[in-house]
Amino acid sequence: MAVLRGDIELAGLTKSYDGVTTVVQGINLRIPDGAYCCFLGPSGCGKTTILRMIAGHEDPTGGEILIGGENVVGLPPVARGTAMMFQSYALFPHLNVRDNIGFALRIRGLSKKDRNRQTDAMIEKVRLTELADRLPAQLSGGQQQRVALARAAITEPRVLLLDEPLSALDEQLRVRMRLELQRMQRDLGITFVHVTHSQLEAIALADMVVVMDRGEIRQAGAARDVYATPRDRYVAEFLGGQNVFAGRVDAINGDLASFASPQMKHIAVPVGSAPVSTGDTIDIAVRRDDVGLVRPGMDVAADTSWLASRVLAVEYQGNFVKVMLDATGTDEFIAYIPERTFFRDPYAIGDVVQATWPSHLARLLAKTTALTA
Repeated sequence: MAVLRGDIELAGLTKSYDGVTTVVQGINLRIPDGAYCCFLGPSGCGKTTILRMIAGHEDPTGGEILIGGENVVGLPPVARGTAMMFQSYALFPHLNVRDNIGFALRIRGLSKKDRNRQTDAMIEKVRLTELADRLPAQLSGGQQQRVALARAAITEPRVLLLDEPLSALDEQLRVRMRLELQRMQRDLGITFVHVTHSQLEAIALADMVVVMDRGEIRQAGAARDVYATPRDRYVAEFLGGQNVFAGRVDAINGDLASFASPQMKHIAVPVGSAPVSTGDTIDIAVRRDDVGLVRPGMDVAADTSWLASRVLAVEYQGNFVKVMLDATGTDEFIAYIPERTFFRDPYAIGDVVQATWPSHLARLLAKTTALTA
């Protein structure tokens, strides 16, 4: 028997209500078979609507949804080879763990023997054997989540859809459950599509991250690529970890553009083959963990950009220290300084410093536009 593929293709996918309010705008996206894909974005960006359309709980206004090469638009959820785990878990309160997990098999008419065999195997896989006879009210939040995940996975879907599955958990439990989700995805070997508004959650879990804004894709790709090389200001600011600011180009030397304002005249950014000319206003990003701090008057290497600033606040974060700076010409400028480096020569609020970084590590950002292909 052929193995059903779980690759997904969204082609020109659109969703509007009343012909007026468009919440998904012509999405084109390919998700490989067996990938862990996270749709990331603020509330109202369209990510949950896309999930519901893949599941078959909502119909698109236009476009196609292909799963394993088959257009599933118009098919009922049960015929799509998908299963959905809801944010609320939706467990049956009067059924124990075993019966909750095996419920879908019972509905499908499996014999009690086959049902019990498959259910017990799934219970063992999610490490709930000792809790099999407990009711949902007798379980912790993390245990309830594992039951919901097992109940969705037991139908052997080719795609498992997760709607903000960790949002109701406390921070410590969220970290543990991220590991559980990764482990289960590897064990099951199927495509996971996970909706979240948490940048950290998406980066920690996903092979593929899709950043959404107002019904459009801003950037899609491997988690590290999206985080380390954001395409535009929106992505860089939403994902965090980047200092983002704008400046007017004063000169271009080789592949480096330098800024014109007195406060930013020591800053350069690689522009490569981008069509940048003198006088243009450009956006750039500098990772916070690429920024160092030195006292005024200290030598700075020729290939280093720097910005005069003053310390506004210092927050100890354990393995690094977050230093917030008042840097003229930027809305916010933050340096993540390794803990040992910081405490060898600590800075105090009000200290005048120079924020420095290797010029080649700065990134030129595209003007904010949606990703259309």
